[in-house]
Amino acid sequence: MVEPLSKCIEELKGKTNYDEIIFLTPDGPTYNQAMANALSLKGNLLFICGHYKGIDQRIRDKYVTMEISVGDYVLTGGELATAIVVDSIVRLIPGVLGNEESALFDSHQDGLLAPPVYTRPAEYDGMKVPDVLLSGHFEKIDEWRMKQALEKTKSLRPDLLD
Repeated sequence: MVEPLSKCIEELKGKTNYDEIIFLTPDGPTYNQAMANALSLKGNLLFICGHYKGIDQRIRDKYVTMEISVGDYVLTGGELATAIVVDSIVRLIPGVLGNEESALFDSHQDGLLAPPVYTRPAEYDGMKVPDVLLSGHFEKIDEWRMKQALEKTKSLRPDLLD
């Protein structure tokens, strides 16, 4: 029903100024990392989660400033889609991740998939971490990561290189 949702939004807007009022819908542009980056710089976001067929068009016309789709499929409600969007935004806010720079090297930040990740120990079950990653030579490590990201993207998601 339009009236309860309208009253709820009006009450919330009376207490907080929202930079965006976002409705998760299969109709919206497909969500991506660039949107996450942009939204992480906003102050206050209000998410509207529809259920079944969505929300009344009048709510969309009057209040919604941004519509987002998380993919070309339909969910029962917008809650899971909102959780995906919120998680991708929050991790970009300084102080949320242990290492603030780590989000800069995630998949899609530069239009590529992230290179392979290696942890400790340097050798496990006969498999070794590539020598360059243990070299301490940051320029060569960056070159290796870029090459790996390009190869991985070309192999798994060539559509990203178009």
